[in-house]
Amino acid sequence: MPGEEVLTGGGVNHVVRVGGTVRRPAGPWTPSVHALLRHLEAAGFTGAPRCHGLDDEGREILGFVPGRTADYPLPGWVRADDVLAGVARLLRGYHDAGAGLLARLPADAVWYWPPAEPAEVICHGDVAPYNCVFEEDRPVAFIDFDTAHPGPRVRDVAYAAYRFVPLHDPADGDGIPVAEQARRLRLFADAYGLGEADRRALVGAAVDRLEHLVRFMRERAAAGDAAFAGHVARGDDRFYEWNSAHLARHAAALTSGLTSRSPRSDR
Repeated sequence: MPGEEVLTGGGVNHVVRVGGTVRRPAGPWTPSVHALLRHLEAAGFTGAPRCHGLDDEGREILGFVPGRTADYPLPGWVRADDVLAGVARLLRGYHDAGAGLLARLPADAVWYWPPAEPAEVICHGDVAPYNCVFEEDRPVAFIDFDTAHPGPRVRDVAYAAYRFVPLHDPADGDGIPVAEQARRLRLFADAYGLGEADRRALVGAAVDRLEHLVRFMRERAAAGDAAFAGHVARGDDRFYEWNSAHLARHAAALTSGLTSRSPRSDR
């Protein structure tokens, strides 16, 4: 289509901008995602793209969200405490706005990833700097809802914390000392308003999420998906295993920082 501008980012889908819209490949999960985006719009949540159906080529049409995203190595401004807290508050707002859709979902709704129990909210599935739009270094929206699916809120919170704290091995280029990880993780949980039980479950949920990601990448690569085959060839799966082992080693210290004299939320 004339006037298309290729957008770079996640490295899985071919995404283009056409004027004030973004065109992305559709899949069997797209109707569920569009129902979610329309629900968010009706609920007054501004931190997600608007949905405009499909174009003549069968691609989904989404409103373009102005701003910038970030990728690795993480720039310094993404590491600011107020950015971390802002992402947590945006995620809480998204979860609360989307929760009302759960009771109205058809039994045969299709998602990119299957629902996980307990289905408390509609998880985004990939809250990360490359899927967060910033204006003047302030997080204002999440994009790329392909991996959205019903699940426990701690599943989404844990992965977002892994990406934004970040909960990486300190030897990684983006890693920070464990004590600083614990401080920032507590800041993230407090800004989100995470309940006590979810605080105790968070580190384990992050490990489970990384293990799921490794399995998924390898399955897709084995099935011939070129994008995921490239990720595996680059060693991304081993990187996630490395960070999963780091979290398992330091689970007690990170959980203690989350739960020690923790203020209770409304959950």
